[in-house]
Amino acid sequence: MTSEVDKYDIRLFTPDDVYFSRGEGGVFQGIVAGVTYEELEVYRAFPFLYTTQYISIRNSKGEELGIVPDIKELYEESARELEKELQFRYFMPRVTRVDSVKFKSDLWMWELQTHLGATRMVMRNLHEHMQYPGGGRVILTDMSGKRCEITDWRELDAHSRKLLEEVL
Repeated sequence: MTSEVDKYDIRLFTPDDVYFSRGEGGVFQGIVAGVTYEELEVYRAFPFLYTTQYISIRNSKGEELGIVPDIKELYEESARELEKELQFRYFMPRVTRVDSVKFKSDLWMWELQTHLGATRMVMRNLHEHMQYPGGGRVILTDMSGKRCEITDWRELDAHSRKLLEEVL
């Protein structure tokens, strides 16, 4: 009797199942379950809820090989490279200050400072453009799809907190 792998089975990797590194030109690669892959892709299964848990590892065709339950459990080099790859895929500036939030001409205009510099976001309504994954975290998405993250709005300066309390 031959054992067939069900394509709907989810394989959870242990630290010994995976080794991640960088290839030529900085390509994310690795050894997964004993097989060498010259290129791998990574995706967060729950991108707004878990940033370091339940990471989908896929081959270059986009086929899922399995899930890393928690990056923190991996060996140091693999964890470092996987986190770096996730940062590339999910580039999201962190808000360090909210300068202003204004509503005019049926649009919400946000002036923000991020760890990468100043930015402006424009939203039609707050309900569709703000997500609250929990723990004070807020994801802002403007009309063009640009995103910023407030890691914990309660830890921002008093001016920023006051502006956010009016719209949260």
